[in-house]
Order: sequence, then structure tokens, then C-alpha cells
Amino acid sequence: MKRLSILIALLATVLQLSAAQSTLPNIIYILADDLGYGDLGSYGQEKIETPHLDKIASEGMRFTQHYSGQAVCAPARCSLLTGKHQGHAYIRNNKELPQEGQTPIPGDTFTIAKMLKTKGYATACVGKWGLGYPGSEGDPNNQGFDLFFGNNCQRHAHQFYRNYLWKNDQKVMYPEKKDISGPNYSADEMRKEALQFIDENKDGPFFLYYATPIPHVSLQVPDESLKQYEGRWPEKPYKGRYNAKTGKGYTGHATPRAAYAAMVSHMDRNIGMLMAKLDEHGLTDNTIVMFASDNGATYAGGADPKFFNGAPNMRGLKGQLYEGGIRVPFIARWPGQIAAGSTSEHISAFWDILPTFAEIVGAEVPSDVDGISLLPTLTGQGEQAQHEALYWEFNSAHYNGGQIAVRMGDWKAVKVNQVSRGKGKKKKDAPFHGALELYNLKDDPKESNNLAAQYPELVDRMEAIIRREHTASELFPIKSLDL
Repeated sequence: MKRLSILIALLATVLQLSAAQSTLPNIIYILADDLGYGDLGSYGQEKIETPHLDKIASEGMRFTQHYSGQAVCAPARCSLLTGKHQGHAYIRNNKELPQEGQTPIPGDTFTIAKMLKTKGYATACVGKWGLGYPGSEGDPNNQGFDLFFGNNCQRHAHQFYRNYLWKNDQKVMYPEKKDISGPNYSADEMRKEALQFIDENKDGPFFLYYATPIPHVSLQVPDESLKQYEGRWPEKPYKGRYNAKTGKGYTGHATPRAAYAAMVSHMDRNIGMLMAKLDEHGLTDNTIVMFASDNGATYAGGADPKFFNGAPNMRGLKGQLYEGGIRVPFIARWPGQIAAGSTSEHISAFWDILPTFAEIVGAEVPSDVDGISLLPTLTGQGEQAQHEALYWEFNSAHYNGGQIAVRMGDWKAVKVNQVSRGKGKKKKDAPFHGALELYNLKDDPKESNNLAAQYPELVDRMEAIIRREHTASELFPIKSLDL
């Protein structure tokens, strides 16, 4: 009888766990690569067609003041997955390694995927990673993801016709691919894998982090998609700077505007297929879908953000902590929970996503997470907590000499030239000469009128926030703060 009682108790526990898991929503977080704030129809785009994402926006909530974690790829993704802003995050720039991949995040890092695993979620990262080379402690399989498929290395993702992609610790080979042509477009191979993951985990709950490499350059897209835009606009061929031997640089394109638009629309169609798969399995109502971009519109590789108005009424592009480099589109759909056709001006950032998911699934998060749950804003229930300030730092001399930014209400502070560029053979430290710039975004969204001299008390407050939020990092020092 004692054994029977134990078995009954164990069975009850399993049944309770199964019932709890069955009520948890599936989560799909879609991250575009270098997509500008103004590149979607729902955000004012008039030249590029994005009907599937526009439909998701019409069925959910569109945020107008949402920010990436950083102005370039790897640190943005680190902030997203760990819930930490750039003053605390482990990765703070695109530091490269000799291996195929970037600087790995530590093995004990708390990530969204690890958190959701504690609640019984099947987890997948499909797309571009950039947070640790294959086999490292930062490898996605060591960071809570059951499945990884795609480009581990950001450099490897710069071409869409590579001859292999990674599936967990194995290479999937595509011998007919030649970097710039072939039968297997990498973004489509990723979409196929994402659809298969949904098929295999339709009984849920599942978490799919779909980090498509589109529309990051090189400008490469299947011919059938290119036809959608060929001949629409005047074109100046982009010659490209691609070295086939080293695999570095970006390939050229005869019609770069058409190619960029076609890439965005191709991405949109792939996302439409994911949404159709949810419908097929009857999962739409119990699946949260979120979409964002990892940073602002790019200036490189033949892209033309001015022509497409990728940073509307904003200063800066990718690589800059001005608005055009970090303000990104953010759409969230959850039928029955998020009001259709709604818009939010709530000021939020990538590091808010982890605590949002935690509140939804009832998971605990470490006390050092910087984010605040967006669930009250998404559902319209409860009082939404506000950030005193959002904080960024970009520890790279290559971009504006290293940068710092703070957003506090309508006010935005920016500092440039915060990292030594080095000088001559001895790499002596160059002087730091980046005084704090101060802008009122409500009156001056283009950040063109520096008000620092008129508001010295605000300048002092912004400087105090910078000192408080910056944690010194040996890997990514901002010497103006770490001296």
C-alpha cells in the first residue's frame, strides 16, 4: 500500500505538471537583422511590401518607442537573451575571434532559453547566433537551446549561399552553394527548420527564437523574389568589396535597391509561412508572437536607408547610439490577451523581454536583471512600471570613437569618443574629447539641437546615471569611465 501511495502521488505530480504546461503559451520571438525602424508598412514604409508583418501588427500591438540592446549585432543579442543593458552585459561590441564565431558568453549566463526550460519548454534558436563559437561555453546548445540551426558566426552570415550551416554540433553541407549563388538560400533553410520545429513541438509549450539574417548585407536574394522589384526605381550598381579567398566583405549587386526591398519582402513571406503553420495546428490563439530588429538600418554593402526612409525623422544609423541606430520596430501579438490594432508609446528595450516572459510563465529571474516586465502594457491589466532611464554603451573605437547614451523620459544624452583609437605604432591613448550632448526627443527627434549648455543640472544627472549604470569590463573597457 505504501508503494501504491507513492506511485499515486508521483502520477498526480506528473499530471499537474502536464496540465500546467498545457496552459502555458508558446512563444515565438522573431529578430530581423539590420532592419530599419521605417522599413515596415506598419511603420510608414511606402516602397517595400510587408503584408504579413503588417497583418501581425493589425492583430496586436505596435510599439513606437522600443529600443534595441545595442547598435550592432552581438551585444544587442546579448542584452535580449540575458535581460541586461550594456553597462552590465558581458558582450558590449562585435569583438571577433580567430575561430569561427564571436566572444562567447559565460557558461553560467542566465538566458531566456534556460529560464523557459525550467517551465518545460522545448527551445530552439534558428538563424544567426554570434555569442560564442561552436563548442564554446557560449554555444547555443550550452545556453538553454535544445536545437540550434543556422550561422553560429556573424561573419559567416554575411553571405546567404554558404556551403554549410550548423545544426547543433554538426555541419549541414550544401556542396552546390558558391557564396553568392546556388539552390539553397540560407534564410529559407532556416525557415524550413523553424517550421519543422513547430511541427515536432505542436503539443507545446515551445519557444522559438527565430533570428533571421535578413536583411543584413550582402545583398543576395532568390531571383523569383528579386523580380518583385526589378525596374521600379533608378539604380546605381554596387560593386561590392568581397574577397572570395578570405570570405570577408560584401558582394556587389546590379540593382541594390531592388535587392534590399526584395530581401525584406522575402523575410516577410517566410514569417507568413510561420504564421500559417500556427494556424494549421490550431496554435495561433495560444502563441505569443513578437517581432523586432537587432539595430537600426545599415549604411553598408549597397543598402540605401535614405531612399527607403529606414530611419524616419531620426539621426544616425546602425553603429550609432543616436535614435536611428537603436530605435527599432517592435510588434507583439497574442490573440485574446493583446488588443488588436493597439499602439503603445511606452519606453522599453530589449532587456525588458526576459522579465516579460518570466511573468507570463511564472518563472523567477535573478535580481541583477535590468529589465521590467511589459505584461501590463501588453494586456492592459495592472500598472506598468517605468524605467528611470535606459542605458547604452558601445565599447568600440571604430564607431564614433566609442559611445554612451541615456534615455530618461523625453531627454536623451549621448557621448562619443569615449574609447581610445590608438595612435601610431605604440598605440598611445588619444585624448577623450566627447562632452555630453543633451537632446529633448519630444521637441527634437532628430537630435539636432544640443541643449547641454542650457540645462547643466540635467547634464549632471545624466552623468550620475552613467557612472551608476556602467560596470567596468576588462574585455570591453570604456577608458573615460574605467581610468
